[in-house]
Amino acid sequence: MIIFMISLIMMILASLISKKTFMDREKSSPFECGFDPKSPTRLPFSLQFFLIAIIFLIFDVEITLLVPLILTMKTVNFLSFLKITYFFLVVLLIGLYHEWNQGALNWAH
Repeated sequence: MIIFMISLIMMILASLISKKTFMDREKSSPFECGFDPKSPTRLPFSLQFFLIAIIFLIFDVEITLLVPLILTMKTVNFLSFLKITYFFLVVLLIGLYHEWNQGALNWAH
């Protein structure tokens, strides 16, 4: 409890003492030798890349969920192991089919 109180006091003091920054339009705009920028400063974000990255993360997590199934194969009834594994793989394949059907896996639209 004492450690919690000390850390809380330190955080409050740090936020009170810290230098405050105010966002100014001129300071937050890009600087190119005193001239206005010729092109946009930020590149457009590729939504297709973001979608592929999210799909990769989802399927990567699902693959990591498959690893414990392999480790529990010896301790569980083989028939129930097959049912669980089959169900899990069917869900994966349905998700993959849905993404493919929606056109999320096509790079050129």
